[in-house]
Amino acid sequence: MISTCFHSPLGALTICQEDGAIVRLLWEASPLAKSNLLDEAIKQLTAYFAGELRVFDLPLHVAGSQFQQSVCVEMCKIPFGDTVTYGDLAKTLGCAAQPIGRACGLNPIPIIIPCHRVMGAGGKLVGFSGKGGVETKVALLRHEGAAGLLI
Repeated sequence: MISTCFHSPLGALTICQEDGAIVRLLWEASPLAKSNLLDEAIKQLTAYFAGELRVFDLPLHVAGSQFQQSVCVEMCKIPFGDTVTYGDLAKTLGCAAQPIGRACGLNPIPIIIPCHRVMGAGGKLVGFSGKGGVETKVALLRHEGAAGLLI
């Protein structure tokens, strides 16, 4: 696995690549490494934070169960600036909401796989696994223009 650091408006992020796919985004700094894929990830994250990119187009690999992978696929379908609830995802996947919450919390590639767009019942703002927790989730949703949902 190789990784590189991206300095975002939310702080340092480490992007990890393995076997031609992005496999992790961590909320920490790391030494810089170079690859075409990591360079593309930095380019897309830069465009996202500049308000110029709404949909990431990167090869991703989510390690974990088929269920975890299914939840991540569904999260990637949530449009920029929109939110859904754990219950909405549960209905789509034919399961209870609680396992959806656990799967969101285990999302290995936050921001790119937009778990910040998933809310609690009734649109309630609930946890976020990234550094800064709910405050970071709020910042990402405001960046996407979903702030009206939070006021």
